[in-house]
Amino acid sequence: MNIVLIGYRGTGKSTVAKIVGQRLGRKVISTDAEIVKEAGQSIPQIVEQFGWDHFRELETQMCRKLHDQTNLVIDTGGGLILKEENAKILKANGTIFWLTAEVPTIVKRISGDTQRPSLSGTKTFVEEIEEILSERTPKYQAAADHIVSTDRTTPHKIADSILSCISK
Repeated sequence: MNIVLIGYRGTGKSTVAKIVGQRLGRKVISTDAEIVKEAGQSIPQIVEQFGWDHFRELETQMCRKLHDQTNLVIDTGGGLILKEENAKILKANGTIFWLTAEVPTIVKRISGDTQRPSLSGTKTFVEEIEEILSERTPKYQAAADHIVSTDRTTPHKIADSILSCISK
């Protein structure tokens, strides 16, 4: 059974995945990093050249590749849940944890991130986060087996919460 982390960027998925993977002795897979490696391009380059729809298809292809693998900790891109198929594929062989954070926390954590192109292209940074979170929240909720808030806590305590859930 895999442990799958979903959530908006800046909620701690990558950091927590590494901690959980280390504690369990499991391989950690970042869907975004794998896509970048296979494409030989950064996400902004992929999106600029081919568009968001193409990137979303690459995410689905990555989910399919991971479908039959077990004992992984999977750190997903924030928009992976936009295609319902992706969550179904990952849930078939995994427990999905939705890492959440409030908008001010996300802003603080990702304000210097240059590896993600704008999703709207027209909004301020904070407006975009609020809008995208509003759109994605029902999809995160539908996909999640467990919800873990990452505000005002440490990555190690978040990992403790996840490990506690899977040991039950």
